[in-house]
Amino acid sequence: MKKRIMVVEDESIVRMDLSLMLKDAGYEVVAEAGDGERAVELAFSLKPDLILMDIKMPNLNGLKASEIISNKINTPILLLTAYSQREYIDKAKKANILGYLVKPVNEASLIPAVEIALRQAENANAIREQVETMNQKLNERKIVEKAKGILMEKFNLPEEDAFRKMRKISMNKQVTLENVAKRIIVKYNA
Repeated sequence: MKKRIMVVEDESIVRMDLSLMLKDAGYEVVAEAGDGERAVELAFSLKPDLILMDIKMPNLNGLKASEIISNKINTPILLLTAYSQREYIDKAKKANILGYLVKPVNEASLIPAVEIALRQAENANAIREQVETMNQKLNERKIVEKAKGILMEKFNLPEEDAFRKMRKISMNKQVTLENVAKRIIVKYNA
């Protein structure tokens, strides 16, 4: 499946050139915008896989637009600019910026930067998913431990017996151990 890219650049010739380079490289350009406000609207509605964003634009600059987009959706952004000053680089670090290209941009620099930004975004998403899964498992474990503690105290059971009792209920009723734990907590903490 083609990666969906949005190009945001106030100079129409540069925007068209970037879009053509991306299409020639096999990417789908899902939208083009000439200012930051339109970029924000399109990013929220289309949720592209990557945004190429110029820094200097009318209405809303690329850094501010990138910050707004990053606060709502997790779309990686590759900045384009004619400026390589330190202040822009420092500001770019604050949003979901995965790369920084100085104009004029050619295909030899654009395509590798796009590929690396897309890969880094995939890696970051995989890590984010792992962290969410681990947090979910940790929360489930905390619930089970709390319920186990309630059973131990309420029925004067050793830890192993309390857990065995919960597991047996889970298997007999064909519900998750977490659901059994939640029911125990509700029943005995009320």
